[in-house]
Amino acid sequence: MKKNQSLPFVKKATSYLFPVMFVLISSVLIATCKTETKEVSTGTNDIGGTVTGPNGPEAGVWVIAETYDLPTRFAKIVVTNDSGQYLIPELPAANYKIWVRGYGLIDSEKKDAKPGSNIDLTAVIAPSEKEAAQYYPAGYWFSLLNVPDKSKFPGTGPDGNGISPNIKVQADFLRSIKSGTCLACHALGTKGTRELPSSLGKFTSSMMAWERRLQSGQAGGQMTSSMMTFGREQMLGMFADWTDRIAQGELPSKPQRPQGVERNVVISQWDWADPKAYLHDVVSTDRRDPTINANGPVYGATELSTDYLPVLDPMSNQISQVPLSVLDPNTPSASGDVVQRSAYWGDTAIWNSKTNVHNPMFDKEGRVWITTTVRPTDNPDFCREGSDHPSAKAFPVDKSYRQLGVYDPKTKKYTPINTCFSTHHLMFAEDANNTLWTSGGGQVIGWFDTKKYLETGDEKEAQGWTPIILDFNGNGKRDAYTEPDAPDDPKKDKRITKGLYACSPAPDGSVWGSSLGYPGALVRLNPGSNPTETALAEYFELPLNEKGEPIEGFSPRGMDVDRNGVAWVALASGHLASFDPRKCKTRNGPTATGQHCAEGWTFYTEPLPQFKGLNIPGSAESSYYTWVDQFNTSGLGENTPINTGNESEALLALKDGKWVVLRVPYPLGFYTKWMDGRIDDPNAGWKGRGLWATISTRAPFHMEGGKGTPSKVFKFQMRPDPLAR
Repeated sequence: MKKNQSLPFVKKATSYLFPVMFVLISSVLIATCKTETKEVSTGTNDIGGTVTGPNGPEAGVWVIAETYDLPTRFAKIVVTNDSGQYLIPELPAANYKIWVRGYGLIDSEKKDAKPGSNIDLTAVIAPSEKEAAQYYPAGYWFSLLNVPDKSKFPGTGPDGNGISPNIKVQADFLRSIKSGTCLACHALGTKGTRELPSSLGKFTSSMMAWERRLQSGQAGGQMTSSMMTFGREQMLGMFADWTDRIAQGELPSKPQRPQGVERNVVISQWDWADPKAYLHDVVSTDRRDPTINANGPVYGATELSTDYLPVLDPMSNQISQVPLSVLDPNTPSASGDVVQRSAYWGDTAIWNSKTNVHNPMFDKEGRVWITTTVRPTDNPDFCREGSDHPSAKAFPVDKSYRQLGVYDPKTKKYTPINTCFSTHHLMFAEDANNTLWTSGGGQVIGWFDTKKYLETGDEKEAQGWTPIILDFNGNGKRDAYTEPDAPDDPKKDKRITKGLYACSPAPDGSVWGSSLGYPGALVRLNPGSNPTETALAEYFELPLNEKGEPIEGFSPRGMDVDRNGVAWVALASGHLASFDPRKCKTRNGPTATGQHCAEGWTFYTEPLPQFKGLNIPGSAESSYYTWVDQFNTSGLGENTPINTGNESEALLALKDGKWVVLRVPYPLGFYTKWMDGRIDDPNAGWKGRGLWATISTRAPFHMEGGKGTPSKVFKFQMRPDPLAR
């Protein structure tokens, strides 16, 4: 009875307690929400605030601050956190315009801002999917391309299916577009490529419009001849169908907004060079010691567009130029003639380079070494047969198409250097002579003893080269060899003609490079004590099945090596691949001729959709180069491989087997061919580290801003959280 008599009291007490508890819990929740969305704390050099839309805070969108007040145009970009908060740190003193850009949005109204202020921004939801899609990376649009079915290969020519009979498999067709020609120069899927500009004229069909487009400007001859090697009818029809469907309203899938550590990135950018120039590479430090040139100028390479090195001083925001010269005034221009009027530049020849500078590298003293043309192609006598030069006696070379040069910032002196071997990329070995290894030599691999050259000034004695010889007889040393077109001899070694495109000396003294084409390969050179006479190569192709089709990835472009001797390479298939030679069951001998170490390969699909209707591994991505962050200059960890993400408009870092996408949202059209990591202050945390890249498209006028938009330098930094100062 007593128990039952207490129930009314309990019910009455509970009826009073529930409202009280509800008020208390609500107060705690409200207080918590207020704590999470409180005003962002900004320093005197920062701008911070909160981005909200109709449905509340906007997470994972970009906030962009831009100014024209400095010696060159400057912008800084950050990403909002889960609560829509942002903080743009360490801005130079200037007046800025600040706005929001993000997937699912259109650009917000630009607001005036100064460092030290707290500014809330209102995101604008895109009125339609079509308007939202204008901010998607090029690769999403490119993925709408209808690629010819496997059944159409081998091609049957102009009287058959329009595909060249020289293209045997679908993968080689993809390689030709994504790595061999188009995407090696610029992205596909940008607004400048997915639409046909009216300034080209009026045409009876989109196929005719595409043919006329490919004839435009100084690259017209190259683009037209490339089209013919694929098959004119097939190529024109494929691209016409692509742009027609887009014009009729077909849209790509929607990208995911930045997540996790992707929201920690801080991107700084500066204009440099000029609107008619295009960049290839940028360098900030010595690859072997990224503390060299701390806080110093960064240098670019303008390839066939100009005869100068663009320079940025990031501390003063000043840009300048280093003039380049040739040894022989009869050196021809590398730039070509205008074939048909450009939709952007009319009949103007915007490129005029003789030096054709390609790739720069710092040495430990702060000198900048470059691959560059210094003369016409015929080699001097000391390179040819009959010369007493050790390398010429072993393998004479009659022509070279690009050589070397060095610029010393201390003396402001530039010196062209004559080499017998052609050059393309270059990188220093970790040896006492600071040996500079190069790619691009075709049948040979060349090197330059910079220590000897700087001491003596003798370019002839400082250089050497070797043919590419496999240890075919498997005895571990270099012997007499058979020529590539001769029958194999089990008692001899074998020469191959698989020249290097990329070049990367490894910590163990070997030199790696990529060999282009289908299926493509990696080459590992063991120089030995006297490379001209002792160097032996290992040759590892991408694995194929019995039909000659890829098992997974195919066709490399740029590559690099980590501190453990593992090679990482960007593939035309839309992969990053690693190759570990320690996994190989066989590495030399008569069976080690390419298809002998499938077990050494591992593939990582890059983060873009695959092409429309294409059911093979890979994606529409086609990164130009892989660079390995050996010394944690990015803040993502040592030995982090990073792809250039040319169709993603991003750097793609592989961290713990997962992709970190560092998208550049502004200007639309980010496309780089290289990156470089520098440590300005090892004790300054994230502020003392960063990755450097540049806009490397041959068509900077395809970027947001159009004609008149110059190339840019970018610095990527990874802070511990999106509001770190």
